[in-house]
Amino acid sequence: MSAPFGRRAATVTTREQHGAYVVIRCHDATGPKPQAGQFYMLRSAERWGGGEAERPFLPRAFSVLRARGCELHFLVEEVGPGTKRLCELEPGDELLLVGPLGNGFTAPRDDREPLLVGGGVGIAPLAIWQDQFRAGGTEPKVLLGFRDRARAAGAALLSAPAIATDDGSVGHHGLITDLLEAELDERAERLELYACGPPAMLEAVRTACTALGVPAQLALESGMACGFGACFGCVVPTVDGYIRLCVDGPVLKAHQLQSALVAGAGH
Repeated sequence: MSAPFGRRAATVTTREQHGAYVVIRCHDATGPKPQAGQFYMLRSAERWGGGEAERPFLPRAFSVLRARGCELHFLVEEVGPGTKRLCELEPGDELLLVGPLGNGFTAPRDDREPLLVGGGVGIAPLAIWQDQFRAGGTEPKVLLGFRDRARAAGAALLSAPAIATDDGSVGHHGLITDLLEAELDERAERLELYACGPPAMLEAVRTACTALGVPAQLALESGMACGFGACFGCVVPTVDGYIRLCVDGPVLKAHQLQSALVAGAGH
């Protein structure tokens, strides 16, 4: 379910540090319940701008990390002035948000086993998806990849993941696709994949799954300005033509994509 037009205020309840990442929890009493893979447009209620004139920043798109009752969780990494401001929020501060928006993940087909694959801040939609599977009595296997130990601290947000790091500081020394290859070699015919992460990772997942005929759903990361399809800032090409990722995605089936490298720099 998607939210109506218009921002609403949500009070920050908790700020947690997980290595290089910050988890912001906020109380959203009036918004619809999100589904895994949906996203929100976020901005702080105060000091949302840069320069001497405090020129307003555009809101930032974030996948929902977790939803518990009326509390929403978001995973943020400081990569610029907007995310820096969000990382500074403390309990009692207000977020202005719009959401949930877009299309999320759907259940596996043909009784296939879910396999969750995430990289960096792309672990966010996999956490709420794992929660939903576990609530239904399914324990999906999870593979997570990070650049280094500081970012691998985010793996604690999911249950019992296998971890790979580029520098070998935690878990497997190498790419997450190394762990994925082993899973596909062992049980490709039984799997349905769910993935979110950097474009290069998603393209590797898309290529591997397409070659083996494994169904895969990819949550693409892209910079978004409005979230409602009005600005056409997140248009991506598919085998059937161009789509607006914010309204037709962000979750797309792998076979729809010509390449997962077309997504933007992430959020």
